Amino acid sequence: MTPEELLDAYAEMVLIRRTERAAHDLFMSGLVKGTTHLAAGHEAVAVGASGALRPDDYVFATYRGHHHALARGATPEECLAELMSRSTGLCQAKGGSMHLTKASSGMLGSYAIVGAHLPMAAGAAWSAKLRGSGQVAVAFFGDGATNIGAFHEALNLAAVWALPVLFVCENNLYMEYTPIEAVTAVPNPAADRAAGYNMPAEIIDGNDVVVVHETVARAAERARKGEGPTLIEAQTYRHFGHSRADPAKYRPADEVERWMKHDPLDVARARLEALGVPPETVADRDRRAAATVDAAIAAAKNAPEPEPALAFTDVWADGGAAWRT
Repeated sequence: MTPEELLDAYAEMVLIRRTERAAHDLFMSGLVKGTTHLAAGHEAVAVGASGALRPDDYVFATYRGHHHALARGATPEECLAELMSRSTGLCQAKGGSMHLTKASSGMLGSYAIVGAHLPMAAGAAWSAKLRGSGQVAVAFFGDGATNIGAFHEALNLAAVWALPVLFVCENNLYMEYTPIEAVTAVPNPAADRAAGYNMPAEIIDGNDVVVVHETVARAAERARKGEGPTLIEAQTYRHFGHSRADPAKYRPADEVERWMKHDPLDVARARLEALGVPPETVADRDRRAAATVDAAIAAAKNAPEPEPALAFTDVWADGGAAWRT
């Protein structure tokens, strides 16, 4: 990545971090209904990967998918309005935190059922292969999904058909509240399974946006050449609990402290400093991100609630359900 590209990536990560903080604060103030699963700490995975993809590539995420929606072009206002059940939300208040979707940008959804989207990503990749479009599908998932049957089924089929799909595990060490190492027979829950499907795998620092970008770029190029899928295990750490109802007291204090010292934003700042980017330039990006999110919060708060009739749109391919009756 050039210094300019890295600076843009840093600014995008700051924007995501501030949006996540806003989501947390709005939830705590009662303006966000339902639960939320924040991805603060995972920003480098989403931004690094998205920056290495084409605009027409496909992305599938988990219920912890705010960062992927934003990295693929959703705005903070769209996302926060969706969380607040406003008509200006990304899905017009029908998806909420766990289902952020922006198909026009290739963000084909966040999925609440663990592992359910991995076969979907394989299907999207199969479509791209049949059409010869050169597109790549990317499925992001947590470490817990590696013990779900759909994970193994998707990897097997992708390898058998040499599909242009990347499987990116955001390994944050915990499947909800349980340490992944306590319930998995191999030390690297995703990467150590890849050999069983004759699939190349890499274990990377998921908190370094440059490393993520370079790794995904190589894997995507390989997929576009018809050389099949790749599994990437990105080691990262969430700054909050599993969901807003989780204080995360089960995590050892020294572990939390160690990972907080390896914050993706700090890693990117250190790289920018090493490249000679002036601190005031970095600080300016911080200020611009803060202003954008502040404006998004105000706009989302003032946006109207959805009309009840909207519940019957986007249900069928023609946009409504009237023809069914």
